[in-house]
Amino acid sequence: MLRKFRNSVWICTIALLVVAPALAQQGGQAPQMSPEQQAQMEAFMKAGMLGPQHQAMAAEAGSYDLAIKSYMEPGAPPMEASGTATRGMILGGRVQVEDVKSEMMGMPFTGQGMRGYDNVTGKWWSTWVDSMSTGVMVSEGTCNEQQKTCAFTGEMNDPVTKKPTKLRMNTKQTSPTSEVFEMYAPGPDGKEMKMMEITYTKKK
Repeated sequence: MLRKFRNSVWICTIALLVVAPALAQQGGQAPQMSPEQQAQMEAFMKAGMLGPQHQAMAAEAGSYDLAIKSYMEPGAPPMEASGTATRGMILGGRVQVEDVKSEMMGMPFTGQGMRGYDNVTGKWWSTWVDSMSTGVMVSEGTCNEQQKTCAFTGEMNDPVTKKPTKLRMNTKQTSPTSEVFEMYAPGPDGKEMKMMEITYTKKK
């Protein structure tokens, strides 16, 4: 019942957001809203506003060269590969989309990530899908604007164990045109180990 009520609120609020401007253009009058409906509309508008976090993502738009290191087991030298990435904004500058092309274990590899800042929760979120999986990784985190760092935690389903596996990701901007991404996950012994390091260098 509560879920149905919430869905109804979403539908009514969205309807008001869409219908009201249309009526205004036609010389009609927008439906009279109750104080509760007005508060709901204001909350929706606030949730969708662009802020400094979204502007920071927009500044990252462009093409990048990637230097990729993949670690198979603790203490072993990493496998190295190169790749490219492109970043752009969608939904009116609210969400960043990243498309990656590279190689993984000698095979062509493509992936797509989405990243955004949720005004409602005050947290960053991200998703990742790629050509070597049919699942999705979802993560959430925080960023320190002064230190130019971000820390995320997420989950993905392990193809071997068929169980969710927790991952930890860190990103550090090392210059205005470069950053380093690191991903950690349980290794063969179950202890956390560094799985991947990617250095992004923005093309001029």
